[in-house]
Amino acid sequence: MSGPGTPLAKKLGWARQLQAIAQNGLTFSRDPFDRERYTRLQELAADMVSLELEIPADRARALWEGERGYATPKVDVRGGLFDGDQVLLVRERSDGRWTLPGGWVDVNDAPSEAVAREIHEESGYRARAVKLAALVDKNRHPHPPGVYHIYKLFFVCELTGGSPFPGPETDAVAFFPVRALPQLSTGRVLGPQIERLYEHRLNPGLPTDFD
Repeated sequence: MSGPGTPLAKKLGWARQLQAIAQNGLTFSRDPFDRERYTRLQELAADMVSLELEIPADRARALWEGERGYATPKVDVRGGLFDGDQVLLVRERSDGRWTLPGGWVDVNDAPSEAVAREIHEESGYRARAVKLAALVDKNRHPHPPGVYHIYKLFFVCELTGGSPFPGPETDAVAFFPVRALPQLSTGRVLGPQIERLYEHRLNPGLPTDFD
């Protein structure tokens, strides 16, 4: 069990909260004693992650090392390209499992531009976003527990060119029937999310899903 209600997910959620409180405190506080307390909170959050994920403490600290300013969720985009009842998936080198092409939104990127870029980098195809089908809080869906608080944006996209070619983070590109998906990289996408994206493809008038 690794869904949002499991003990591991709850403990990682507490660590995220501690980290956010500490990061916000360090952003706004100038009192040296308060800053010392907030720094200690960050260390405690990293210790919790180190213990729960069974990783070295320095690696746990590095997860949030570059985080500055007011703490907010990260934004991940995923694009659904369909050919009839088949969906484009890419296989991740990191875990050997399949996912919708996508990734982090960069600073100064519009989400629609980010998803088009990620599709091209990971699959070789060129595409454009035609509809935001869903904006979901990853913590509210049965993804494996993770360190970051992430909002996931799912776009229905249409093909504009290109040809299949894996990227630096992917090693295979293929279309699969929506009802017969391969083993998915569930930290990135879930089967029901792909099926719902296909419903939006078939019925563009559906309202955008959220949360």
